[in-house]
Amino acid sequence: MAGRNHSVLTGFFLIAFTEHPEWGLPLFLLFLSFYFVTLLGNAGMIILIRQDRQLHTPMYFFLSHLAFVDTCYSSVIVPQMLAVLREHGSAISQARCAAQFFLFTFFASIDCYLLALMAYDRYVAVCQPLLYVTIMTEKARWGSVAGAYVAGFASAFVRTVTAFTLSFCGDNEIDFIFCDLPPLLKLTCGDSSTQEVVIIVFALFVMPACVVVILVSYLFIIVAVMRIRSAGGRAKTFSTCASHLTAVSLFFGTLIFMYLRDNSGQSSEEDRVVSVLYTVVTPMLNPLIYSLRNKEVKEAVLKALSRSKASGRP
Repeated sequence: MAGRNHSVLTGFFLIAFTEHPEWGLPLFLLFLSFYFVTLLGNAGMIILIRQDRQLHTPMYFFLSHLAFVDTCYSSVIVPQMLAVLREHGSAISQARCAAQFFLFTFFASIDCYLLALMAYDRYVAVCQPLLYVTIMTEKARWGSVAGAYVAGFASAFVRTVTAFTLSFCGDNEIDFIFCDLPPLLKLTCGDSSTQEVVIIVFALFVMPACVVVILVSYLFIIVAVMRIRSAGGRAKTFSTCASHLTAVSLFFGTLIFMYLRDNSGQSSEEDRVVSVLYTVVTPMLNPLIYSLRNKEVKEAVLKALSRSKASGRP
């Protein structure tokens, strides 16, 4: 047993939810249905934005990329999780684990940057409406999105290389739904303080930095909205930000709860539930949030439905 505890690991075994075998099939069907809704909802949002000229604005340009990233983000995690539920545990090599961690970090980072860009877009629209067209040009939009992808790649690459230069030993079981950093660090042997500092420093360029941009943007927006004299005008102006605020609260709320809290005394079951929220539920809900709380999207959906009905008539 002692020899096994100190042997270097070359692979892992994901065992999330396997302590309750009776949950396997219901959870499998539930998460599979969530995944299908995610794919259909985000694909539908992308197609709707591309086809409806009314949605050819900077905000919906960023939203289309958010829908694409959410689809990729969910696809990195959910199929592996379904395999764990179907087989009551799933083996994964260290190379596949590293690839999954890289892709998850890559798309999650881009998600953070896009939500920050959307907050800045709302700030410009509300606080500097006369300069909106000159600031949010097509070149600026593509440049900012490209910057989000490059920054996401750089952060994910450095964090992945740093994390997987560590040696893993002992029990190879990971009581989690995918290869994430907190459960991986529990399996490290030797001193990992230097690598953890590097990982934390690069993480600070993603989540906290984006949260600051969002908070500052909405602080200026709130100040601008409060200067509007009519209650109707204030409500109309702030309603344009409601969908984005809901998506931000859902995504960053679960991430902050998971990664920026004291993990001492926290159960693996609680961690798994929180991870399901930001990897499965949030990508599924985003298209619904922007559809149900956005008048322009609802009008575009109704137009698309009316066109399909008209084309189906003899």
